[in-house]
Amino acid sequence: MPLIPKYNGATDLNEHVTSYTCTIKGNDLEDDENESVLLKKFGETLSKGVMLWYHNLPPNYIDSFAMLADSFVKAHAGAIKIATRKSDLFKVRNKDNEMLRESVSRFQTERMDLLPVTDDCVVQSFTQGLNDRSSIASQQLKQNLIEYPAAIWADVHNRY
Repeated sequence: MPLIPKYNGATDLNEHVTSYTCTIKGNDLEDDENESVLLKKFGETLSKGVMLWYHNLPPNYIDSFAMLADSFVKAHAGAIKIATRKSDLFKVRNKDNEMLRESVSRFQTERMDLLPVTDDCVVQSFTQGLNDRSSIASQQLKQNLIEYPAAIWADVHNRY
């Protein structure tokens, strides 16, 4: 069995199913063998409460991997992190005594949880979140972002 990270409810369950399926199908098995392995080994990629769900499935309840994957997704859809709303980016603030690099990194982490957002919105929310009492570098960056948002944001995004 190839090494596949265990799903524990904290990560994207669709991504887990896709990763698992691609890994198994990449083992040069025959089609009927793929289906059998997909069904039999899926439980080995689960942990914590998710493993209990799998263990408690009634015998002969699942007859295909597609059915198993569908049941898995439906049973654990509540575990999917609710997508961060665009307005949440405006809540990310540069903390007092926080280095600019740390602030940018934290902002980028929050941004990754969003569906695609326009660069204008990103620049506006990041600029608004920079602390006026922060470092000279932060103050300069804020001024530059106001004057040249697209060019400066591309530099910030690539540099940090």
